[in-house]
Amino acid sequence: MAESGGALSRSGLRGREIELEELQALIASVARTGSGGLALIQGEPGIGKTTLLAEAVSLARAAGFSVGVGKADELHRVVPLSSLASCVVHGEQPLLSGDVFADLARHHDQRIWLVERLAEVIEARAGSVPVLIALDDVQWADPLSRFALQQLPTRLRSSPVLWMVTGRREPTGPAEEIVAAARDELPTVTVRLGPLSGAAICQLAGDTLGAAADERVRDLLDGAGGNPFLAIEMLAGVRKAEASDELVPPGLVVGVRGRLKSLQPDTLRFLQMGAVLGRRFGFYDAAALCGQPSAMLIAALEEAVHAGLLDDDGDHLVFRHDLLRQAVYVDIPPSARKALHREAAHHLVAAGGRPIDAVPHILRGALPGDEEAVGLLRRAADDVLPVTPGLAADLMTRALELVPSARPLRYAVGEQTIVCLTQAGRNREALATGDQLLAYRPPLETFSRLQAALGGTLWSMDVADELRRRAETALAMGGAAPEVGARLAALRALALSRGQDLAAAREAGETALRAATAAGDREAHVLALSGLGEIAQNAGENAVALERFAALSAVDSAFLPEEIVAYTHVDDFASSERVLLRAADSAGSFRQAMMLWAQGLHDLGLGRLDDADADFATMERLEDEVQVPVQQVNGRVIRSRIALLRGDREAAREHLAEARERLAVKPNPGNTAAVRFLEAVHAEADGDIELAVDKIRQVQEKGFFMRWRLLRDWVDLAIRMALRGADHELAEDLAAQAEAHAERNPAVPTATGIAAQALGLVKNDLAMLQRSAELLRASPRPLVRAAAHADLGQALLAAGRKPEAVAALTYAQGAFAESGAPAAAARVQRALEGAGAGGRRAVATTQRPVQGWGALTASERKVARLIAEGHTNRSAADLLVVSPHTVNTHLTSVFRKLSVNSRVQLANLVLALPES
Repeated sequence: MAESGGALSRSGLRGREIELEELQALIASVARTGSGGLALIQGEPGIGKTTLLAEAVSLARAAGFSVGVGKADELHRVVPLSSLASCVVHGEQPLLSGDVFADLARHHDQRIWLVERLAEVIEARAGSVPVLIALDDVQWADPLSRFALQQLPTRLRSSPVLWMVTGRREPTGPAEEIVAAARDELPTVTVRLGPLSGAAICQLAGDTLGAAADERVRDLLDGAGGNPFLAIEMLAGVRKAEASDELVPPGLVVGVRGRLKSLQPDTLRFLQMGAVLGRRFGFYDAAALCGQPSAMLIAALEEAVHAGLLDDDGDHLVFRHDLLRQAVYVDIPPSARKALHREAAHHLVAAGGRPIDAVPHILRGALPGDEEAVGLLRRAADDVLPVTPGLAADLMTRALELVPSARPLRYAVGEQTIVCLTQAGRNREALATGDQLLAYRPPLETFSRLQAALGGTLWSMDVADELRRRAETALAMGGAAPEVGARLAALRALALSRGQDLAAAREAGETALRAATAAGDREAHVLALSGLGEIAQNAGENAVALERFAALSAVDSAFLPEEIVAYTHVDDFASSERVLLRAADSAGSFRQAMMLWAQGLHDLGLGRLDDADADFATMERLEDEVQVPVQQVNGRVIRSRIALLRGDREAAREHLAEARERLAVKPNPGNTAAVRFLEAVHAEADGDIELAVDKIRQVQEKGFFMRWRLLRDWVDLAIRMALRGADHELAEDLAAQAEAHAERNPAVPTATGIAAQALGLVKNDLAMLQRSAELLRASPRPLVRAAAHADLGQALLAAGRKPEAVAALTYAQGAFAESGAPAAAARVQRALEGAGAGGRRAVATTQRPVQGWGALTASERKVARLIAEGHTNRSAADLLVVSPHTVNTHLTSVFRKLSVNSRVQLANLVLALPES
């Protein structure tokens, strides 16, 4: 830490030797083990956080680390990724060029995608040299940087990447969130800096004054309370007083004010304008606020730098410490501050700055009725909505507050606020905002626009009936612009997709699509196609659903996951894989979590249970990260089924419990039906067949639109439960459902084969079960084929046709085993043993250990070998045709099972394995 007259000889480190040793040990650990680490340096302003961080950075650089250091700024904490940019763009060897970083932040509107790309860049650098990324004053970090800092340390835990952040204890939040996210995944160190000891303060005095402090100085320094910055400022005052025979100032505030009063008026005004702009500001901007040409303020700048108040880094001016800026800032009268912030906002935009750069000043300086401020907030919200919807919602909420209720502008601002709140997942707040605006009885055209804006909110809230009612009311009242009318019609069709009259829903959807085309409105077009796709899926018309979703994704790539899933429903896994690969190579705006959902269904259909389980686990993590839960209930339902197929009853029950918890948060009909079905599966496994049958009956009676979606591939399981429970009527209803599904999808082998299987089970018809096995030879779904062959084998055994039975059962056992379903394979094995045949017992039924190489799934072994060979997550994902996020999930499991912490340790372990 420097004082006003020059550098201090390591004075800022007096009394911090233990803390520095702790950080040095972490630096050495990361370099030695090749795994990640995180350190938080925490304490009050002026306590020495920045100085300790700077020394730790020097040690890391001397140890061969590639270093990126940045500092968050209070007045820039709303600018997306500005804080992290200061770490990865600047320095001797920047991790990213400024242009590349700007391209990432500007053109790619997915937080998860952005973090993954940053991780790939950092991972690549860490492949050749350990990396340190340090951020000072993390309490001021912008929301997107905070999001990235919560994800990146764990994502890069297997690489030698060390993260260091400093933060105040107040305000709390960002620092603790970052540490909490990493604590269970990698070594974390929290260094809390308290007051310096009296001895250390005296050493500071000796460093500054060049001699031991006398009693008078020691008494003065007691007022610093062990804060090194305050002590140094007091010592600067002492030295100045001694040089000029003045009285020694009694404390920091008085001391700084005394120094300020000694400045020329132009210098003081210049400093005040800088303090309004922030700790780091432009000379030209401060001169503009002063209302003077830049050339007239050079003397003021020189005096401020000479007084030790400002540093000049060549591009910007920086207050030497934030406490100095605050001391200058608080001396500006509050009303003047507000006016200056408003003037600063106007100047920054007029000078070509982005709206988001002016927002901090707008938030501090705008008054109700300021329409220019409202316009800036609206433009800034548009800019940040894709990456930080929560911030966009906050900005629009503030903009709405600034517009008096009597002005027509309030409705336009309110409509934008509803959209931002909905995208931020704040649906109840969006609905309340909309209803408050509607209560003012706006004109009919405005009424329709607001109801259309609320459509997305109501759909997200799973209140289809309310969505339909509002859309129909707005349409009936008339007065809507053509594009708004088309959106309302499409929203009505979307709501009708959840009803029982799907013919009427389809007609409404077609009408809405024609209206959207006539109006030329993209949003209405997307809504209409989405509604028609939903209607087709709920009607079990898979080819029609594919047609709609393919058209939809062509209009908006965000819907690529729906197209992929639609391909799997028509058994076209080659096309679903093609689209997955296309999505992986693109930077489209599709939803990353939903893409994992599509990948999971693709892998599940192909019998890749290990990959599917990892896909769904990763999907849930990504949804948690962006706080937008969509498929978590269904993901847990499928994972519970996978666990039962594996024979892991404990995990299966845990997934059921989690599914129930998530159902309570999102209790829509689809989620309810899915959990009831899973409860039926568990009831049967527990021997309570009566409860199992009751749950299946509830699904059939109360989850009408889920008939085609939920039991599409699992109807045989439901029929077996019904037959075991002697509910033949339910079994026949299920078989009729499967037959109707096959009639709707005659070109889908899985649909026709399952329909024959269902009929064979209900009628105990061996010929029909044989027909099912024949039809399913064309199905790409190994688990479906295995189940059909298991049913056929049992029927053949009952008919006394043992050789054919053994062949069918052996096929089923092998298919289950190869898909990673040992419990299902073991059940078939028991049937084979009952028939006097041994089967493939060793392959099918061996239980994996918990730890060690043998504990890894087949997919985890592939990932482990690729990473050990030097592949990154991205390159391994490309080879395995999975998401990098899924590779990361597999790698986390690999590290846990093998008890390793880094890629280097993993490589050493894999190289030591015997060749196989």
